[in-house]
Amino acid sequence: MAELDWTVDPHADAAPSKQLVLRALDALASGELAAGAQLPSVRQLAARALVNHNTAARAYRDLEQLGVVRGQNGLGVFATEDAPRLARELRRRSTLDAFRGAAKDALRAGHPLNGLVTELSNLASKTASPRKTA
Repeated sequence: MAELDWTVDPHADAAPSKQLVLRALDALASGELAAGAQLPSVRQLAARALVNHNTAARAYRDLEQLGVVRGQNGLGVFATEDAPRLARELRRRSTLDAFRGAAKDALRAGHPLNGLVTELSNLASKTASPRKTA
């Protein structure tokens, strides 16, 4: 079973169940959690994240609807074979949407385009990953 950090930030804008969904998607997208991997039980997840078990159950229902996990009665919750690919697609789509929104806000606030490009370039050089981007 993968030992991920399931910490939930009670001050974050996102609901705790959404934070758990995003954590699982990020772990699947990055390879930290592999296809077929077993995730913690609902009770274990709730204890690790310090949330109500209903919050953990909701996160798993949401992940199941996205097609990235599958519950097996009596055995547990497992990442589907398509989970890494689906997670990458979902996270890329949502982060690109968020980036576009932030860029529009920055431009409306008067930031010059070349300044934003420089910021993005600086961020890219600091967070360069050995993984290829598609």
